[in-house]
Amino acid sequence: MNSFPVSRSQTCEWRADKAAGMKLFLTSLGCDKNLVDSEEMTGLLSERGITFTDQESEAEVIIVNTCAFIGDAKEESIQTILSLAEYKTQAGNGGKCRALIVCGCLGQRYQEEVLKELPEVDAVVGTMAYPLVASAIDRVLSGEKGILICEAAAGTKKPGLSGKRILSTGGHYAFLKIAEGCDKRCTYCIIPYLRGGYRSYPMEELVKEAERLAELGVKELILIAQETTVYGLDLYGEKKLPALLKELAGIEGIRWLRLMYCYPEEITEELIDTIRTEPKVCHYLDIPIQHVSDRILRNMGRKTDASSIGSLIERLRKEIPDIAIRTTLITGFPGETEEDFRTLYNFVDETEFERLGVFPYSEEEGTKAAELADQVPQEVRESRRDEIMLLQQEIAFDRAKEQLGRRLTVFVEGKLADEDVYVGRTYMDAPDVDGLLFFTSDRDYMSGDFARVVVTGAKDYDLIGETEHESSE
Repeated sequence: MNSFPVSRSQTCEWRADKAAGMKLFLTSLGCDKNLVDSEEMTGLLSERGITFTDQESEAEVIIVNTCAFIGDAKEESIQTILSLAEYKTQAGNGGKCRALIVCGCLGQRYQEEVLKELPEVDAVVGTMAYPLVASAIDRVLSGEKGILICEAAAGTKKPGLSGKRILSTGGHYAFLKIAEGCDKRCTYCIIPYLRGGYRSYPMEELVKEAERLAELGVKELILIAQETTVYGLDLYGEKKLPALLKELAGIEGIRWLRLMYCYPEEITEELIDTIRTEPKVCHYLDIPIQHVSDRILRNMGRKTDASSIGSLIERLRKEIPDIAIRTTLITGFPGETEEDFRTLYNFVDETEFERLGVFPYSEEEGTKAAELADQVPQEVRESRRDEIMLLQQEIAFDRAKEQLGRRLTVFVEGKLADEDVYVGRTYMDAPDVDGLLFFTSDRDYMSGDFARVVVTGAKDYDLIGETEHESSE
């Protein structure tokens, strides 16, 4: 969960809006794609004269940008809304909130239900309508209730890239959302129903946004979408991710480019070659394979098979020997037998992924998978998740020990309070989902600096090290 405001100050243009001068608290739930939407919202609202607070009790406007991808995410969203509703003026607990706005996927998916079941909510703004959030706030402050805005605002078929975005990541790295929506229609996934079909942002707009971020001090760009690998196919008639990477690599100030959400069947030789030869592209690839039983993959609606997945990983490791591969898996998909699970378990054991996450299958209404027979009991889904994660823990700890003595470039995230220890990430680690490297140095570093570190130890998923005396970056 990310809460705003950001640390750096804002200069806000004063306008004759009812919300002008009011304090806003915004919390962003779910994925990094949702976080980009939240950053866009804060940028747009800052232009309306709204200021930001990190104290819920001081906020006159509260926005919850929700997630509804799986059951746990829905529950977190609902509990967060209820918790923040306690700060509404009529609650009598000293809160100042006059407008509680629900944005994002939960609102888009359960539009009328949110307003009916959560009467504390004044307005619901859907995933494609967030540029209208200021209008929703003004309407609430004018006395309207039960406002529902879930259609795209005019001219916002591809919302975002407004140039007004306010970063919440500290300013040294940022997510660059290169497309919206998805066309894959995996049978377990609700995203296409919430965010529509795949729409790439034009390359020139992405380059302009990246240049603006670089001017703000961003040094690492993390490319995201529901699927990054088919970027450009809808606009240009061919996959353009390699071309985009080369354009972004030419921007002064950008040091690292990181790829997330790459579907295995869409990874081309051109993309592999670009990762291998372009110095700014991290040798890191996030490939959500979900399963390796061919029968389960077919029922999931995936467009690949176990043999193709294995061949891809073998090819990546041959052509880019130091690559770090991250993947995600689903256990307990409808009809998953013990044999299917053992196939998956053995594949993880043999492949030894550098990074891996596992999710028990979540039965989502409206999806084809929810209608399948042979739904696996929840406790079985979770026990299978736990079994693979225990295996992966052993693999990860062993891989961490293999890093001893290695010299790595580290992106400095900060310094531990009251300790002379810096915290950073290697090219093998994306923020929030992977490990960290803790190191000592006789030099002073600021967040966003790069240091050359010798790995001297490992503790669970994290590494320990010290800077090289003879050189640094």
